[in-house]
Amino acid sequence: MSLTIAQPRTPALRTATPATTDLGSVTPIRGGRPSAAPAQPVRPAAADSAVPTSPAVAAPRNRALPEGTEARGFALYVGLDEAAAAAAGTTLAAVVEQLKALTAQLVPSAQTYAAVAVAAEGSGGRDVDVVRLALQDRSAVAARKQTEKPEPEETGVVIDISRKRVVLDGEAAPLTFKEFELLQFLVLREGRTVDRSAIIEGLWSDGEDEAPNERTIDVHVRRLRSKLGAFEEIVRTVRGVGYRFDRHADVSVRYASTPSPDLS
Repeated sequence: MSLTIAQPRTPALRTATPATTDLGSVTPIRGGRPSAAPAQPVRPAAADSAVPTSPAVAAPRNRALPEGTEARGFALYVGLDEAAAAAAGTTLAAVVEQLKALTAQLVPSAQTYAAVAVAAEGSGGRDVDVVRLALQDRSAVAARKQTEKPEPEETGVVIDISRKRVVLDGEAAPLTFKEFELLQFLVLREGRTVDRSAIIEGLWSDGEDEAPNERTIDVHVRRLRSKLGAFEEIVRTVRGVGYRFDRHADVSVRYASTPSPDLS
């Protein structure tokens, strides 16, 4: 026989979860005692106050720049002659346009300006070194001066394109910048007659100075000749046409590197 003991039933307790109410003070109840406000829930601290923000880090300064200066652009020297460009199926002008287009794609607000370096045929040397010297890169010019030997005294006329100077019997001629540019313009077209309109277009096309008329070109040429002294005949007048540079035995031109025509 088995004995079963019935356990007394315990009524189930119902638990009600009170709604959380955010009360800032005791709430009075009409006709009775005030009921205490439930405890304020603990709020997490704001994220911006819990985690300190790091100050913005400035871009590192280029150590090559002297104090008090800023970078405003850069020059990219490309050693490439026309023959090498043609062998690759392109031209110098096409390469320039591609580089300018890439720059505009990367930084649309960037401004570009291109120049081509000119040197005498067969002058030798690495193309990129010729370009740097022709465009008067300071470090290239300084390095060249350190390796140059003292030049012997020379007589006659020495037209030094790379240094932008004219030496007459060992003495530097007092040419202005524009006078030298005029002489150089004719020297680079040696043996060809250049008309006055071509000179105006070649030397005053940048718009920095007011373009002269053809009569004014004659004045510039007269001033240039007066400073060439006994060698004024190297700049000849071709009546009704223009001017020509004629070289003779006591005239030498140095083309080690030449200031370049612009490809803007």
